[in-house]
Amino acid sequence: MSGRRLDVLAIGNALVDVLSQESDEFVHEHGLERGAMTLVDAERAQALYDAMGPATEVSGGTAANTAAGLASFGASVGFVGRVRDDQLGAVFAHDIRAIGVEFATAPASEGAPTGRCLIVVTPDAERTMSTFLGAASQLGPEDIDSEVVAAADITYLEGYLFDQPKAKEAFRHAARLAHDAGNRVALTLSDSFCVERHRADFLDLVEGQVDVLFANEAEVRSLYETDDFDGALAHVRGHCEIAALTRSEQGSVVVAGEDVHIVDAHPVAKVVDTTGAGDQYAAGFLHGLTHGHDLATCGRLGALAAAEVISHLGARPETSLAELARAELELA
Repeated sequence: MSGRRLDVLAIGNALVDVLSQESDEFVHEHGLERGAMTLVDAERAQALYDAMGPATEVSGGTAANTAAGLASFGASVGFVGRVRDDQLGAVFAHDIRAIGVEFATAPASEGAPTGRCLIVVTPDAERTMSTFLGAASQLGPEDIDSEVVAAADITYLEGYLFDQPKAKEAFRHAARLAHDAGNRVALTLSDSFCVERHRADFLDLVEGQVDVLFANEAEVRSLYETDDFDGALAHVRGHCEIAALTRSEQGSVVVAGEDVHIVDAHPVAKVVDTTGAGDQYAAGFLHGLTHGHDLATCGRLGALAAAEVISHLGARPETSLAELARAELELA
């Protein structure tokens, strides 16, 4: 990377989203579980990729989507993730750099091909996803540049990384480097199933190594094994510096010690696709946090970014979040 100071360094799975509009018959013919996300192996991924019609290919993945949102806000942001030196790896690298995100992880010359999420969109706008992690899951400590981590105000980590032992090592290594440099560490829990798989590890991280936590209501309740949101809130407020907890149409709750901020959801004319809402909420919040805004304003910027992304198909903003933020802050 350039060596300049970064607002945020995001570390996560580097995936290419391959979106194709297909018939209902396609879903049935290929035995896809309609509306679900299913992990598949390389052979299955290649067969589906070959069978799909004309497609849009765009870099994706949770942390990468957040990096894209931060770039749209005008933040200085970098991304670390593993791709292979193949066609989709080149697509990922070109695409994420083109939107203003610094990406310098060297592509792997051997091993699994670049990870991809094959997204079939049927006429009713339903999205059926088949995900092959591929090279993304081979991210390791050797991919983490200590100088880049030291140059980032916040290192943002994707919970899905904990699904692979080597990537888990990279995760913990990056957190240590960030704190050694006097910087902050942010974590997104990714999804409630991920929390169930790694609850002990996540509790350990939240209680001792994470400064800023992002989770939705289901994830934070799963983390503390409670059906009561207020009970989960009471636990998390004593464990990390800041927790930003999203609650869909109920907005979000931001807690920092004894301070609690309830933030309304930003109005949306029509919800088209909720994919990426949490990723973009994190982008808005982190942008606010690294630019000196108070926590309530950080939450409002998160809500603004989430509202933009759920108003259209796709997990990345289509409208300049910097322009939307200027209008929002002028109204405050």
